[in-house]
Amino acid sequence: MLNILIDEKNGIAIFSPDEKLSEADFKSATNAIDPYIELHDKLNGLIISTESFPGWESFAGLLSHLSFVKDHHKKIKCIALVTNSALGSLAEHLASHFVSAEIKAFKYSELELAKLWIMSSHDA
Repeated sequence: MLNILIDEKNGIAIFSPDEKLSEADFKSATNAIDPYIELHDKLNGLIISTESFPGWESFAGLLSHLSFVKDHHKKIKCIALVTNSALGSLAEHLASHFVSAEIKAFKYSELELAKLWIMSSHDA
């Protein structure tokens, strides 16, 4: 399941997966953030917080993930990867070539630092 929290005051969505990602998870994510984006035209940041990356439940889950990124990356200013997984640093470098958002990796214990980074990027 993908737990979703929207910090409306700061324009930050926090996604915390606790098991393999499914197609339904990305439908829920879209339903959660699209109304905010419609009102504000953008999301200041997205935080993906997971101690280790859980992977995808199925190929359909992976395709839904890619579709979500394609549909939203131009509306999200910053993406913080908050994880102890080595995939965090790798994703930071790879994804920067495919999405317009600024991406930065943080250790799993640095959730508050990730929020501050997004808020300071928003103020700049």
